[in-house]
Amino acid sequence: MSLTISALVHLTPELTKEITQLAFAAAAVDEMAPLSEHVLIHLHHGGDEADEHLIATDAAGKILGYLHLDQTDAVAGPVVEVVVHPDFRNQGIGKGLIELAISKSDDSRMRLWAHGELASAYSLAAKLGFAKTRELWQMRRSLFAPLPKSIENPDLTIRPFQVGKDEPAWLELNAKVFTDHPEQGRMSLEDLKARMSESWFDPAGFLIATTKDSSALETMVGYHWTKIHGGAGGHGHSEMGEIYVLGIAPEQRGMGLAKLLSIRGLEHLRGKGLPAAMLYVDANNQAAISLYESLGFAHWDTDVMFRKFQE
Repeated sequence: MSLTISALVHLTPELTKEITQLAFAAAAVDEMAPLSEHVLIHLHHGGDEADEHLIATDAAGKILGYLHLDQTDAVAGPVVEVVVHPDFRNQGIGKGLIELAISKSDDSRMRLWAHGELASAYSLAAKLGFAKTRELWQMRRSLFAPLPKSIENPDLTIRPFQVGKDEPAWLELNAKVFTDHPEQGRMSLEDLKARMSESWFDPAGFLIATTKDSSALETMVGYHWTKIHGGAGGHGHSEMGEIYVLGIAPEQRGMGLAKLLSIRGLEHLRGKGLPAAMLYVDANNQAAISLYESLGFAHWDTDVMFRKFQE
């Protein structure tokens, strides 16, 4: 098979559409989205100048494989996500795309995401000198099953996110909550606005917890951002609710706010008529996993990050 691999900084709307269709085709077979939300948002909004898009095409110009190379993280190093059309796997397309990405980056800390624990991903990673360094669990629960009872706190107010007002306080709290998180803690105003412009964004499901001091000054101390996941988004499953991001101010931790916000968010999602809810959590975050298990969630699948061997 004649194959051409091209590297592009910007994608035309036509190429973006074809890559999205490629991702849909893979998700339909694997029952798992091959590209993360981060990459899909970059596709929708043009990405960063440091992004590169590697495209494998056949002699007729049909896209058979796509790789997203993000080199914007100066701390953790570049990260790669790749998808190959199900009808053209095991023909060296993924290997060729990743090898070109390696040659284009002079950073030995390159990371590779694989969505779902697929044997083929482990095999390809090992051949190219990558080893597993991180696991991200997907957990799910039915929304038909009863939810735990929430314990109210009279000192707290829980309300929907107010667009045009809450952005600065939320970004400040989010950075504080996720100081050590490799992706979430780096979110900028531009990142937030990009997500708020997505079709799934609903401020009614973006719950904010606040307290007031003696002068009635409001302080944001926690939040639960929910979303509707799947459906036409190419995730390989029908629509379900998602605990998208849950954040609690350090001084409020251990006081029941995380559970209260979680239950309120799940009640909101159930009110939308959704059958189930899911979330992503790092496999080594035992405190968060224990919270979610107490809410009825169970491990469903795993995304795996591989890192390049140091020479």
